[in-house]
Amino acid sequence: MTTEAEDDDIVTPVKLTSDVEQVILHPLVLLSAADHYHRVARGTRKRVVGVLLGQVTKGSVDVTNSFAVPFEEDSKNPAVFYLDHNFLESMLHMYRKVNAKERVVGFYSTGPQIRPNDLRIHDIVERFLPPGSLTPAIFCIIDIRPDRQDLPITSYRVVEELSGKQQVHRSFAHVPVQMGALEAEEVGVEHLLRDINDPTISTVASLIKAKVAGMATLTEKLVECKDYLQAVAHGTIPPNHDIIANLQTILNLLPNLNTPDLVQSLIVKTNDLEMALYLAALIRSVIALHDLVNNKIRYGEDGTALQEEKKEDAEPIKDEKKEDTKPADSKK
Repeated sequence: MTTEAEDDDIVTPVKLTSDVEQVILHPLVLLSAADHYHRVARGTRKRVVGVLLGQVTKGSVDVTNSFAVPFEEDSKNPAVFYLDHNFLESMLHMYRKVNAKERVVGFYSTGPQIRPNDLRIHDIVERFLPPGSLTPAIFCIIDIRPDRQDLPITSYRVVEELSGKQQVHRSFAHVPVQMGALEAEEVGVEHLLRDINDPTISTVASLIKAKVAGMATLTEKLVECKDYLQAVAHGTIPPNHDIIANLQTILNLLPNLNTPDLVQSLIVKTNDLEMALYLAALIRSVIALHDLVNNKIRYGEDGTALQEEKKEDAEPIKDEKKEDTKPADSKK
């Protein structure tokens, strides 16, 4: 009786965890990670690692800040790496003094792919989570390569799976990620982008590049929808009614181009826009030619009139200097 009662009183400890539904990354984190990479590992094959700070609300991880951590790993032996725990702890202590609401929510890496050491780094970062935290640490790969056209962020969480031999195997599972910013951050990023000016790239070229990137992204999404519908039609994957309803809504919003009135209105609108562009280009050319003619009239064909004008302006200045020096000589 006693042993049974004692067995009933024994409670097995269970670690409760809350699932991560999405990750919201702020622009300050991207700027800090890019600056960290350019200071430490620019021009090399190394990657940099840092800690992500933010808040967690109902499964949504809001990453608002980050800081760099000294990190080194052996390229020949993936099992050998170094992460400065003391630096991480001291930096976290200083950040708590500035903003007590920000807590450790995970870590970032410049990847650009998952490495074998990332699970071990994840275990180290989880030690610095707040006591009693139910949300596990997240892992974000921030791709700093300039040739990437889509969102340079990929976020993951650690999941545990049972293998065939009843062994627990841990791996990274993808988590949806999106960009988010406060009003002050939006203003700061807008001013920063205004200051960035590449004289080798014209405004028209940048606009065309943005249009091409947008069309490429649209094509990629359409191909993904087509592959999904084909897989559902062949019975490869089960149908998802929410996705099919959204696709039907998108198709219903498309205009019917077979209507003569719509075709005529599109033609008229396009002609009006093209006429405005043609007139603007024509006026710009006439103004440029007008300025060129005025310059030729004022300064001559070879610019000799401009040099003579400079000489005429310089002679009165010399005469004034001579007049100023004469009274001084007479006093002597």
